[in-house]
Amino acid sequence: MTEPLHAVCYFDEECRGLGKALSLKGFWMGYFASRTAPLGAVDPAAATAVLGVFAPRMVARALPAAWSIAGPSHVLDERGSRAARALRRIGPELERGAAELLPPLQKIVDDAPALARPLFAANRALCDHADPVERLWQLTTTLREFRGDAHLAVLADEGLDGCEALVLAAASGRVPEDTIRQDRGWTEEEWAAAADRLRSRGLVDARGGATEHGLRERERIEQATDRLAARPLNSLPEAEIQALLHALEPVVRRILAAEVLPFPNPIGLPHLDEPLPSPTVSDAP
Repeated sequence: MTEPLHAVCYFDEECRGLGKALSLKGFWMGYFASRTAPLGAVDPAAATAVLGVFAPRMVARALPAAWSIAGPSHVLDERGSRAARALRRIGPELERGAAELLPPLQKIVDDAPALARPLFAANRALCDHADPVERLWQLTTTLREFRGDAHLAVLADEGLDGCEALVLAAASGRVPEDTIRQDRGWTEEEWAAAADRLRSRGLVDARGGATEHGLRERERIEQATDRLAARPLNSLPEAEIQALLHALEPVVRRILAAEVLPFPNPIGLPHLDEPLPSPTVSDAP
C-alpha cells in the first residue's frame, strides 16, 4: 500500500531530473547515486549486491564516478526535497493527512528488525525530517527497502541470481520482458543464458514462458517475501493496522489516478482499477 508514495521518485518528471540537477550523467547515474546514497559513498560491487537485479557493468558505469560529482548527503537532500514536492503537487491534502499517517508509520519503522537488511537500516536513519511530507516519503521509502532486502534474501535462498529472477518474473507475466531486460542492463546473451539455466531446472519452457513448476516457484517467492515483509506490522494492533490502511487508501488512489506512474511498470504496481497491494508489496526490487 505504501509503494506508490515511494515510487514517485522514479516516475515524477522533477524527481527524474535529479541527476541532471546535480550534474550527474543521465537518469541512471542519478538513480544509482540516490538509491545507494543512504549507505554512503558505496562502491559498485557492494551496490550491485544490495540492489540485486542490475547487471554489474551498469552499476559500475555510475559508481563510484557519481561520488566525485555529488556526495551522498547532497544527493539525499535533493532526493527527499524533490519527492516531497512531487507528492504535494499530486495530493495537496497530504500536508494535513501526514499528521495521521506519520505516527503509526514511524512506529512500524522504528520497531522493524534491521539485521541483514542494509538498505532498510540505512534509510531508517534518515526518517527525522522536519518537513512532514518529506518524512512521510522517507518512511514509505524505508518500508519499501525493507521489502526489497527481504525479496533478495528469498531469491538467494531459492538459488536465483539477479538475471534469472528477472527472467522468471517476466516469464510469469509479472513484469514486462521487453523493457525490464534493458532497464536492468542485461544483454540478450546474458538473458538467454539465464533462461537456459531456468529451463534446465524446469522453470521455463522452450518458448520462454513459465512452466507450472515455474509459476509455483514464483508464487512461493512472493509468498515468502510477503511473509518477511509483513514483520514490521507486528508492532501495531490489528485495529491500528486497519486504520492506517484506511487512511492510506485515498492517498494511494490519488497518486495512481494522477497518471504519474506508468502501467505496466517495472516495479509491478497495479493500475487504479486493480486491487491495491498489501502494505509494503512490490514485485521487483
